[in-house]
Amino acid sequence: MFTAIVIVFIIGYLCIALEHPLKVDKTATALVLGMILWLLYALGADSIVPVVSGEHFSKFVSEHPSLAGEPLHKQAIEYILNVDIIEQLGEITQTLFFLIGAMTIVELIDVHGGFRIITDRITTRNKRSLLWIICLTTFFMSAVLDNLTTSIVMIMLLRKLITDQKERWIYAGAVVIAANSGGAWSPIGDVTTIMLWVKGNVTAASLITYVLVPSLVSMILPISIISLQLKGNLAHTEVIETKESFVTSRERSTIFFLGVGGLIFVPIFKSITHLPPFVGILLVLGILWIYMEMFYNRKHLERAQEHRLPQVISRIDLSSILFFLGILMAVAVLQTSGILRGLSSWLDETLHNIFLIDLIIGILSSVVDNVPMVAGAIGMYPVAEVGATGYAANFVVDGFFWELLSYTAGVGGSILIIGSAAGVIAMGLEKINFGWYLKKFSWLALLGYLAGAFVYLLEKSLF
Repeated sequence: MFTAIVIVFIIGYLCIALEHPLKVDKTATALVLGMILWLLYALGADSIVPVVSGEHFSKFVSEHPSLAGEPLHKQAIEYILNVDIIEQLGEITQTLFFLIGAMTIVELIDVHGGFRIITDRITTRNKRSLLWIICLTTFFMSAVLDNLTTSIVMIMLLRKLITDQKERWIYAGAVVIAANSGGAWSPIGDVTTIMLWVKGNVTAASLITYVLVPSLVSMILPISIISLQLKGNLAHTEVIETKESFVTSRERSTIFFLGVGGLIFVPIFKSITHLPPFVGILLVLGILWIYMEMFYNRKHLERAQEHRLPQVISRIDLSSILFFLGILMAVAVLQTSGILRGLSSWLDETLHNIFLIDLIIGILSSVVDNVPMVAGAIGMYPVAEVGATGYAANFVVDGFFWELLSYTAGVGGSILIIGSAAGVIAMGLEKINFGWYLKKFSWLALLGYLAGAFVYLLEKSLF
């Protein structure tokens, strides 16, 4: 059954990659893939669950006396229903709620013209200059926010600046690379860095000191090559929209700073309260909702002119959210069935080389979500005691393995557009073709990824 799960997963990903030739929407494929994998996992429950879950499964059965006399398959199915699915859905819905909240806030800013505060200040129409402004802004924004939220904000901004879709794809692809690179060096910039930081594998100071420069290199190299391909100026775009005429400049600024300030507040809220990020984003959304109700109650506008939250929520891309759900459900099966854990163990036994293992984990994170990859690595390699020598010295706090893992797991997701939350969002919002990204950007992202990794290796050998 393990083989069947892996084969179906590969076929499903190929179907997503070949969305346009097959003329089947990737969201439909992702949903079917996720559900079929759970079906296969359930069919093989009696041979998978006792082996993979071991003590947890035995404890579950002992805590439910009614299962004592039941066949093994029945016991395993109950474990899947009451433990695996609930735990995985808990993780997945946190991500989806965060995504819904962030997309709604960004859409709210957009419909009220809030992004004009930025677009009105970007006066350059030179394609190369605009590319560097967008990418550097994305790089540092994703270190403060996260690559998911930053990608949503920047792609909505690109829609205001660039009218031609194919031309916008080039900038969106660059945003994916910049967002993933920017999130890798900050303790709050990516889910994986948050995991490593919160669990005590790395400290903020060491992460910034040693991973910032490699991350910057991983962005600058591919963006430099992309910029050489851009020539001339963009066509002028008119950013003033009549639908926002009832919003004053001051009100527009207030909505923008409340929304963006709320997004920036979320990682701070997470670091202080240790509650999941979706709690913070929904808190911000609720506060903004109350503010917008008061805003429109004062305006006394016709209903058709209003952009209250219920109307704004209806504008977000539900297809992208369902696509995200399908992909995460599929990856969840690889995690719960122990396939990812087995892969990590095989890498360690076969290679026994920290640099190569981290590089491979990063490349795999372009296919499989980096969160379970990092979670598997954390579970597989306990933090070594201070003063450990030899191979174990790589696993102390701020050790070689953990710092490089932060870089590779974050930056490696740029190699394929489906390898990161930023890429999935760009793919969903801009309808970017998987094959187009593979042809135009994957080799650039891989080049930057390898260059940054060797820069980190050089840093460690020198300092």
